Amino acid sequence: MGAIEDVYEDLEADVDRDEFEASVHEKVAEMDGLADEETAAMLVAHELQESGGEVEGVADVDPDMDEVKFVAKVTGVGEVRTFERDGDDPDGKVANVEVADETGRVRVSLWDDLAEGVERGELEPGEVLRIKGRPKEGYAGVEVSVDRAEVDEDAEVDVQVKDVYRVEDLSLGLSDVNLRGRVLAADDVRTFDRDDGSEGRVSNLTLGDPTGRVRVTLWDERAARATELAEGTSVEVVDGYTRERNGDLELHVSSRGAVEAVDDDVEYVPETTDVESVELGDTVDLAGGVIETSDVRTFERDGGGEGQVRNVRLRDETGDIRVALWGDHADADVDLGDHVVVTDVEIEDGWQDDLEASANWRSTVSAVEREASAGEETDDASDDATAGSDLSSFADGGTATETADEPSDGEETQFTGTVVQTGDPVVLDDGERTRSVEADERLQLGEQVTVRGRLRDGRIDADEVTR
Repeated sequence: MGAIEDVYEDLEADVDRDEFEASVHEKVAEMDGLADEETAAMLVAHELQESGGEVEGVADVDPDMDEVKFVAKVTGVGEVRTFERDGDDPDGKVANVEVADETGRVRVSLWDDLAEGVERGELEPGEVLRIKGRPKEGYAGVEVSVDRAEVDEDAEVDVQVKDVYRVEDLSLGLSDVNLRGRVLAADDVRTFDRDDGSEGRVSNLTLGDPTGRVRVTLWDERAARATELAEGTSVEVVDGYTRERNGDLELHVSSRGAVEAVDDDVEYVPETTDVESVELGDTVDLAGGVIETSDVRTFERDGGGEGQVRNVRLRDETGDIRVALWGDHADADVDLGDHVVVTDVEIEDGWQDDLEASANWRSTVSAVEREASAGEETDDASDDATAGSDLSSFADGGTATETADEPSDGEETQFTGTVVQTGDPVVLDDGERTRSVEADERLQLGEQVTVRGRLRDGRIDADEVTR
């Protein structure tokens, strides 16, 4: 076996033998007799090994590759963690760093000496690194265990590094995420058993900002924050990281992160769909006034355990629809006359071939206060939030908003409308307003009636009912 063949057999780079031999002959000619075939073969092999594994962009990094080389910008630097090695070996250190280029982003792990550099503050977001390492499949996707990383001050990578993210900026694989949003919904803390026998805790918030909304998962000691923050509170998530669940992007917060209330009033305006526009199979956001409610109903699940559901009916200026509130949503503080926004509801077949909306675990249910009376000007945020919904018909307690022509409490009044809710109280709707009515007579859903009586605590105490 010749010198070229000997070097080729030891070559770890993925290159065809004929191509390698041709490169060696080119190298001999290039060096004009200064190197024999063996020397030239060793030089070519070295060059191939140095360039092997180089990818065009982060998106090309694959866990099946033995080694990769790429250039990327640091977008986030994690904390340095210390761990014990087996035997008498000294403790090790590791720091997770998020890097990105124009094609994507990836998490890289810096070990020992490199991690100590991070600990000394020698690596900052915005710096560009030349990285050599071994890719693998990690918890959040592809990760790279770094063998060598050097700052390249001359390289340019067109990636924006953000101090504060917005919902629309989030993508899979981010860490060190700071995001401000308004609390749209909060769940109770749930416990679970880990594989090691310890007990874990988890809860969820849904946050919105002007660009969208995101579900936030809080783990262990951070889980209690979900019970401490009221809906409508503006908060900042500090040091969160993104994960995927059932195809949806979520923001997670563990012990290194936090969720803190802030003084800034973060605006969130949902883009709601008109009731008349929904179609079977849609997932939409709806807004409307509550014209009908039911009690919470419990049931046995097929797989065991108990579930609960409550039905409400929402009306906007285009129509009305029943909304099934499942699970914890059944306990939402929603009453007649409230203006309610429900998000991510699924449109399904309902009773008597009507469509209905189903609010499940990924949905939010929020009652929105309406401070302005009918005809009064509202600010832009209020106008946008109520777009597509005739809210002038709804006010606290299910009564019409008072104007100069409205009776005062205790005065005689008359109201004609269609029965949209039976029971106690009866609710009448005249197409513009609703009235809650206390009546001895049994009224049928859909009947048009006129009631007369005194207004007491926002309801008509009917002395007379005319059909």
